[in-house]
Amino acid sequence: MLSGRRLDLLDPTPMDIEIEDIAHGLAFVARWNGQTLGDYPYSVAEHSLLVEQLFQWIVPDAPAKWLLAALLHDAPEYVIGDMISPVKAAVGPRYGALDDRLTAAIHLRFGLPAQLPIKVKRQIKKADKISAWLEATQIAGFTVAEANKFFGCPDPSLTADLTLRLRAPIDARADYTQRHYELLELM
Repeated sequence: MLSGRRLDLLDPTPMDIEIEDIAHGLAFVARWNGQTLGDYPYSVAEHSLLVEQLFQWIVPDAPAKWLLAALLHDAPEYVIGDMISPVKAAVGPRYGALDDRLTAAIHLRFGLPAQLPIKVKRQIKKADKISAWLEATQIAGFTVAEANKFFGCPDPSLTADLTLRLRAPIDARADYTQRHYELLELM
């Protein structure tokens, strides 16, 4: 990693995890395999910031630790990349096991339980699907009907005023890192 840490992907430990490595990696990983409108790819870091914001709207009284979990929901992708769901399914359960091990190490590193409570995980997934719907309709060329089919029809009050930002990776990296530290201070 850029921090100098050595991360064993098959046996990750919390001590091998640094937020700067996560933020840097996610800022340079493109959602939708880069097949989006705009001058910059829509990064996983930008997506994660949006998911955390949506989660906070869905669960307004959520403690900071669950907001942090929402921010970190795709953190393993800093080293394994962002694969679209059909590819993940084709790779099979070994991909999920790798993702689970990385997630557990990341969570433990930042004071979260290795596995999230099911209710929290579902709420984060709901925010993730709303984010995917916004991305699909605003930057990935989906019609609203297509996005509704794949991601469900989100509550218009959550999506009406949201416009996605495509920015330089350095800006997404800085905001992701800053938000991480803000949430840690609230825990």
